[in-house]
Amino acid sequence: MAEKVALPLLLPNPPPSKPFSPNQLHTPAIASAAPPITPILQDFLHHNSIPNPCPPQPQKLHIQSPIPRNRTRIGRSRDANRGRPWSHHGISFQGQQFLNSLIDPEFNPSSLNQLLLQLVESHRHGLGSGSETLALDVLCIVKGLGFYKKCDLALSVFEWFRNREDCESVLSGSVAAVVISMLGKQGRVSAAASLLQNLHKDGFVLDVYAYTSLITAYVSNGRFREAVMVFNKMEGEGCQPTLITYNVILNVYGKMGMPWNKIIALLDGMKRAGVASDSYTYNTLISCCRRGALYEEAVKVFEEMKLAGFTPDKVTYNALLDVYGKSRRPKEAMEVLREMEANGFSPSIVSYNSLISAYSKDGLLEEAMALKTEMVERGIKPDVFTFTTLLSGFEKAGKDELAMKVFEEMKSLGCKPNLCTFNALIKMHGNRGNFAEMMKIFEEIKACKCTPDIVTWNTLLAVFGQNMMDSELSGVFKEMKRAGFVPERDTFNTLISAYSRCGSFDQAMAVYERMLEAGVTPDLSTYNAVLAALARGGLWKQSEKMLAEMKDGRCKPNELSYSSLLHAYANGKEIEQMLVLAEEIYSGIIEFHAVLLKTLVLVCSKSDLLIETERAFLELRKRGFSPDITALNAMLSIYGRRQMLSKADEILNFMNESGFTPSLTTYNSLMYMYGRSEDFERSEQILREILKRGMKPDTISYNTVIYAYCRNGRLREASRIFSEMRASGIIPDVITYNTFVASYAADSMFVEAVDVIRYMIKNGCKPNRNTYNSIVDWYCKLGRQDEAKMFVSNLQNLDPRTPKDEECRLLERIKKKWS
Repeated sequence: MAEKVALPLLLPNPPPSKPFSPNQLHTPAIASAAPPITPILQDFLHHNSIPNPCPPQPQKLHIQSPIPRNRTRIGRSRDANRGRPWSHHGISFQGQQFLNSLIDPEFNPSSLNQLLLQLVESHRHGLGSGSETLALDVLCIVKGLGFYKKCDLALSVFEWFRNREDCESVLSGSVAAVVISMLGKQGRVSAAASLLQNLHKDGFVLDVYAYTSLITAYVSNGRFREAVMVFNKMEGEGCQPTLITYNVILNVYGKMGMPWNKIIALLDGMKRAGVASDSYTYNTLISCCRRGALYEEAVKVFEEMKLAGFTPDKVTYNALLDVYGKSRRPKEAMEVLREMEANGFSPSIVSYNSLISAYSKDGLLEEAMALKTEMVERGIKPDVFTFTTLLSGFEKAGKDELAMKVFEEMKSLGCKPNLCTFNALIKMHGNRGNFAEMMKIFEEIKACKCTPDIVTWNTLLAVFGQNMMDSELSGVFKEMKRAGFVPERDTFNTLISAYSRCGSFDQAMAVYERMLEAGVTPDLSTYNAVLAALARGGLWKQSEKMLAEMKDGRCKPNELSYSSLLHAYANGKEIEQMLVLAEEIYSGIIEFHAVLLKTLVLVCSKSDLLIETERAFLELRKRGFSPDITALNAMLSIYGRRQMLSKADEILNFMNESGFTPSLTTYNSLMYMYGRSEDFERSEQILREILKRGMKPDTISYNTVIYAYCRNGRLREASRIFSEMRASGIIPDVITYNTFVASYAADSMFVEAVDVIRYMIKNGCKPNRNTYNSIVDWYCKLGRQDEAKMFVSNLQNLDPRTPKDEECRLLERIKKKWS
């Protein structure tokens, strides 16, 4: 496996863009006959077909543009022209008369040719300078038609002059720029691109404004990669970009999540061309730092902006607040707010939402709620983004009841949920295993006249991936493409995470390679998704290599990157390396973050290091951070495994008092603890509580209760739970069967133990070493070595697929037990 990973980890520079088909993404599991969609998805994917939100575009990587938000601006008319007629001081009297004819409601398009001929003749005979004044009139007329939203008519005027040989000098690059801009605003980007391409082919001299208009059109429609391709083509043809062009491309780089060194390279090229930055450039650079959580770089740009003589405005401060929000830096964000107010800028809803995001992402939900109260007291009404941020914060912390209270408050105040809200609710119910509720929310999206977006689909992919439901994962991916969505970076990132969670590591790496082949530049989220996949496989050497690659300038590692490295060490049993990294975190060599302490609690618990787990948990509390549900479950797990019931009760009481909603992991830990205690029957009571809450128990849940009964000789009850497990659709695994085999063997019921092995083989579950060890060991304990040898000699009859060396291993085991 390690060899397979080595190649894609050595990332080249982003490959050149090329057409990408969704079919290229198919990994073996998807490309083969599509798996039957499970009952959970049948109603939602087939009986309730999803309307196609956008037509498939198989030849382009489509990045879904944000959902438009209708905002009413106080004091502004809904009329785009605000009731004023269009005027241009450069237009002639004849030109104005011509324009008036075109915008007249009774204008007949069939008379356009006659009117244009009259306009040309009037310039030739009555205006002296002829073509120059005509060119200006045409420019003004096209602009005027655009002002009055008559794009097709403007295009007809443009084409009329373009097709006349005696009017070649009339059209300028500026006219082309206006027409391209109009088409872009109407979403007709392909038409705009075709127009520019045809003009170029015909030898028409295109200026920077025409190229910039097409770039802007692509950006406005979310087609960022194509915008960059036009920019590169423009530079390649020797057309010098203007400040506006550079600012647009800088914005595109930020939205694409380009590495910081690429953004700086673009800025250096701008300086070499002698184009000076303006305040918009600096504001855009700060915004570019959002995706990679590059708060240090943002601060540097902020200081350079002031040194260059530009005064930061409200946009600057809000952009910096947003960077700190995405970087989980609430204290620094609060300092920016104070500076903002000191310079005379009152915080807006955008400012507060960024602050609330910073506190929520860091788990400081009380502070986030206090900020919401403060903004209300200042007369700023929370909006859908405020409530959705808080809802997501409570969901992530495992406080579902408080999350739903936020949702109810939001609705009671008349604030309508948007797609982001629904996506957060889908994530919450999905992560808790409440798939019925999750699908209700999905249906509610359509009831509210919303259309599932790429984030909705990515959320469903992530939920099924986290729950290791690979058939549902493949089904959702198939339906997502059928609905017209082409995978983009976040989808690739989600699929990498989802497949690795399902144990399909090779598929996760195949998706990563497809992403590179499609020309999609990996960002911090991509690196972290791959690191998480490596961590699950315990591939710590590859994880170290990738982290080094990131540090070389491709992407700055953050707390999630180091968190994955901790998991890689833990899963790879490299405990010493893990503890060395822990000391670097405690000492501040690696920048301290709450996420890292929560990860330390988890990995130390998994490694059964009680003292180290308690140290990380106490450090988390000492530094003023609230533990989340994952950290609390880790504490409950290690106390439960060690039968430290009083300590486990302390954690449970804290969870209840703090409003945490128990997750399936919480219940599984409790079942494990009680299943190995004298009060073992309580483990089944907890299983009933899971079902009562509408949650779906997993294999671990049933195995834990089966073990509790088998351990205490209650095989009848264990068999009852086994039947219930199968009836619920949960497939027993080798641990389930081994528990029965070991229990029967311990009671000298070897015939029944062998029957269990036959049954598991018949049902597609392959026995492992522990299966046969149980029978051999109990024979030896009872002094029945000859029967043990006879069992081994008949192994081929029991399972013809048993390798020959397995028989040798078991005979050697019997020999050691005998001696």
